Amino acid sequence: MDRLSKKRRSEIMSRIRSKNTSPEMKVRSLVHRLGYRYRLHYEKLPGKPDLAFPIRKKVIFVHGCFWHSHEGCSKGRLPKSNLEFWEPKIANNKKRDNETIEKIKSSGWKTLIIWQCELKNTEYLEKRVVDFLES
Repeated sequence: MDRLSKKRRSEIMSRIRSKNTSPEMKVRSLVHRLGYRYRLHYEKLPGKPDLAFPIRKKVIFVHGCFWHSHEGCSKGRLPKSNLEFWEPKIANNKKRDNETIEKIKSSGWKTLIIWQCELKNTEYLEKRVVDFLES
């Protein structure tokens, strides 16, 4: 049983976006500040990657720890209520992520996943992005 009313839960869920999320905006700002230019939500590839670098044939996905079930992260845990809804929902998200990444890789592109919890360490994130884009 959900501890919130259906109306309140609906209000909360309606505010969740799939594009231009706060973690995505932070990554976009960092990548731009580093001097890289990119395409947003690149429709020519499966899953419409958050950032695409067509000339380099590389993409970056910015994943929320909860929505994509980041293993080993405290934000990646399932809620305690309404498990019959959340378990298949998150499992489908993970399955779709894996399928999308495989399709992109089979097209000759390289992928980088940046997790929401990794945004705290800017120096590490900068190094990771530069290493990925320059390799």
